Amino acid sequence: MVFIPKKNKYNAKSTNYNGYNYDSKKEAGYAMDLDWKIKAGLVDRFERQHKFDLRVNDEHICNYYIDFKVYYTDGHIEYVEVKGFETDVWRLKWRITKATFSDMTKGEDSQLVLFK
Repeated sequence: MVFIPKKNKYNAKSTNYNGYNYDSKKEAGYAMDLDWKIKAGLVDRFERQHKFDLRVNDEHICNYYIDFKVYYTDGHIEYVEVKGFETDVWRLKWRITKATFSDMTKGEDSQLVLFK
């Protein structure tokens, strides 16, 4: 029996970088850029696949996993979504994320970033 890997319907190529699997080359490239920013002293650290609990009127709607949570050395935080192909479901979740972002990050010096 021959194993044939399933092709991604959006033509994204799963990529391994530094021991981690990323959904696309673009996402792995962004992780590489973050590693360079750490070496340059601009970024302290970053997390992959940070979970947001999306709530409206205190009711759980869904979870949203943003690609990176980046901690900069100056104290601010960026939540970064690396996007290639946009689906209707993603657009809806992104709109809810943007609308509820300030409630989810109260007290943080943070911003939401879309990297296309």
